[in-house]
Amino acid sequence: MTETEFIEALILKSPKAYSKLLDDYQQKVFSTCISFVPNTEDAEDIAQDVFIEVFNSIHKFKGNSKLSTWIYRITTNKCLEFIRKHKTKKRFGFLQSLFSEDFSIDKTNYHTDIKHPGIVLEQKETSATIFKAINTLPEQQRLVFTLHKIDGKSYKEISEIIEKSINSVESLMHRAKHNLKQKLDYFYKNEF
Repeated sequence: MTETEFIEALILKSPKAYSKLLDDYQQKVFSTCISFVPNTEDAEDIAQDVFIEVFNSIHKFKGNSKLSTWIYRITTNKCLEFIRKHKTKKRFGFLQSLFSEDFSIDKTNYHTDIKHPGIVLEQKETSATIFKAINTLPEQQRLVFTLHKIDGKSYKEISEIIEKSINSVESLMHRAKHNLKQKLDYFYKNEF
C-alpha cells in the first residue's frame, strides 16, 4: 500500500488503516512524548491525544510533507501545549530562579519515572536535573534540542517538523547547547 492509498484509507476510517497507523507510530509518538514530558502517565495521555488529533484531522492533511512529518509536528505541538499548561505547576516550580543569578534546582517535585532510550542516565537525580534544565530553555530551543539530542532526528527532519530552515534549526541548536552548558555549569559548580 502506498502512502497515498494509506492516507485515503485513513480518511475513509478503515479499521485496518487505523490499526496499521497505531502499529507503525505508537512507539515513535510515545518516545517523542516522553522526551518532552518525562513522566509515563503524562506521555501516554499526550500520545493518546496525538492519535485522536490524527484521526480527527487526517482529512486536512495536504500532503506537503510526509505523513510521518505531519504526525511528529502534531506530537511536538501537543507536548509543547501540555508543557505550557503545566508550566506554573510542577514542571517549572523553579522559574523564579531564572530572574536571579542563582540557578538552584528544587529536586523534590520533579522526577523521571523511566529511563528514556535516548538518555541513559544512572541516577534519577541527574536525569531530573538535565530535564529541568532543558525545560528552562526558550520553547523553540527546547523543541530543537529535544528532537535532535533525545529523539535523534536530523536537522533536515527537524526543519520539516517545525517548518523552519535548516540554518534556523542549526542556530537554535547552537543557542540551546550554549544556554544549557551555562545553566548546568553554574548548577554543578554550586552543587558540590
